[in-house]
Amino acid sequence: MKKIGIVYGSTTGTCENLAGQLAAVLGIANTDVYSADKLTVELVNAYDILLLGTSTWGDGELQDDWYDGIKVLKNADLKGKYIALFGCGDSESYCDTFCDAMGILYEDLKDSGCTFLGNHVSTDDYTFSNSAAVVDGSFVGLALDDINESHKTSTRIKTWTDELKKTF
Repeated sequence: MKKIGIVYGSTTGTCENLAGQLAAVLGIANTDVYSADKLTVELVNAYDILLLGTSTWGDGELQDDWYDGIKVLKNADLKGKYIALFGCGDSESYCDTFCDAMGILYEDLKDSGCTFLGNHVSTDDYTFSNSAAVVDGSFVGLALDDINESHKTSTRIKTWTDELKKTF
């Protein structure tokens, strides 16, 4: 099995908690779950598959830990790496920028040579008006609203991880 690492950016703990839930469902050890502010090229090189998660802040911005983290990823050789994205947002208060930060990560990495996994998530059953994380009619990763739709989180995680497991 390929070595999987999870990297998240979290200010309030929501995305960190979601990263922990993903790790538990996928059987990934806590030692393979990192904050984006700890990301190094060596860490990137240690994994075959990276699950990258971010919350969306302000007017659709990346979470702060990712500003240096994305630079690390851009300086790493991602050819042959598999990347799956997950993001969290607030679909009620920020319906016009829902999970935009996940879309920013996708845009920054789409020409890096990596292969995206879990990047055709249906927008059905979501309530939002706009998202930079929607490309060709689908989310580029797992979109979660653990504030307004927490009752859907575990099902969304299970559905997405079941799909990911088919490619591992």
